[in-house]
Amino acid sequence: MTKDLHGRTIVITGASSGIGAAAALRLAERGATVVAVGRSPERTREIAARLGTEPQIADFASFSEVRALAGRLLDRYPRIDVLANNAGGLVSERRVTADGHELTFQANHLAPFLLTKLLLPRLRESRARVVTTASVGNRFGKLDLDDLEWTRRRYGGGWIAYSTSKLMNILFTRELARREAGVTAVCFHPRRVAGERGVEQEIRFASGSGLVGVVSRIPLIRRVALGAADGAGPLIALASASEVANGAYHDGLRAGAKVNPQADDARLAARLWELSEAYVSA
Repeated sequence: MTKDLHGRTIVITGASSGIGAAAALRLAERGATVVAVGRSPERTREIAARLGTEPQIADFASFSEVRALAGRLLDRYPRIDVLANNAGGLVSERRVTADGHELTFQANHLAPFLLTKLLLPRLRESRARVVTTASVGNRFGKLDLDDLEWTRRRYGGGWIAYSTSKLMNILFTRELARREAGVTAVCFHPRRVAGERGVEQEIRFASGSGLVGVVSRIPLIRRVALGAADGAGPLIALASASEVANGAYHDGLRAGAKVNPQADDARLAARLWELSEAYVSA
């Protein structure tokens, strides 16, 4: 049975295309007030018009834009029931943002970390759920706390940096679940990549390098590739379910899926959180 979501406010980043847009429209059909956040003004305005809400434009390669976004959300929405950290992307060459961080690290991890932190008072008040789009690619990542900016390691066409950022998404989810008793956190792999440029996202980086060009060479991922509407299923389900397992990673709709061994390291999760706080407050 379709759950009625009237009275609930759901914020989705990366909502102007792909699974973010598909999930936004489906959740709005169930009665939720869905706030679309995107980097592209044109696409974000288009999807927001269909949702009947105000578009929220923000580039996650800029901390100042993330802070401004958080301020607008706090001003306009007295409650936020779900924050869907869905934006993310992959670049083929190492780049540094104006904030001084490697682009994939900032856009896929630090920016959603900062947004969540800034919204935490409202999320606590709302007894909210934070749903983060991770990836099965987390299994290929390797988190080195001494080289989060990829200054010493081989960048590898961006794939390893991307996979490592998805591993960070899982560690962030688990540490958020541990730290915040009033907030539920969950993450998932959408089981969808083929047929779109970019990844789960809306941050379409200027390189023009899409994940689909990488994953087409990985049989495991190619076998489960679906369209955006299908891939949005886990996001829709996790955003609307009455209850979810706090801190869980889902492969599609399946909880408890295999993850990178580092994702189970509680001390690593805590240290990553502490370092991330230092980065975003600097």
